[in-house]
Amino acid sequence: MKSPFDDTYFMKKALQEAEAAFDKGEIPVGAVIVANDRVIARAHNLTEMLNDVTAHAEMQAITAAANFLGGKYLNNCTMYVTLEPCQMCAGALYWSQISRVVYGASDKERGCVALNTKLHPKTKLEGGVMADEASQLLKRFFIEKRNLN
Repeated sequence: MKSPFDDTYFMKKALQEAEAAFDKGEIPVGAVIVANDRVIARAHNLTEMLNDVTAHAEMQAITAAANFLGGKYLNNCTMYVTLEPCQMCAGALYWSQISRVVYGASDKERGCVALNTKLHPKTKLEGGVMADEASQLLKRFFIEKRNLN
């Protein structure tokens, strides 16, 4: 029997976080970190609320997961994030030694793939999971933001 806890299941959790960011007027990016089919951290962008350019969903989730685990390394963990990590977040993911990163939408200009940012050699990177849903949420956010200005 196939487990209900697949990449789509957990990406839906990350999309819920992205919706929470959207509702707060933050760029709608959400992330969850999973260990043993259990969400151990969830986060979304808080850059506007915290007035902090480093308060990306990934950074918030890494901190929450490390606190949950009681250590700085996220071995045997997977991050699900709705947008391809930027260079800063990829660097933090490198140092966390996370086992796997799964993202939704690609960021062709600022994403870690386009910028050729290195992840830890043991980290697997996979993209495109629920990419359409993640992209549509981002597009809707920026259309609404433009219409308000």
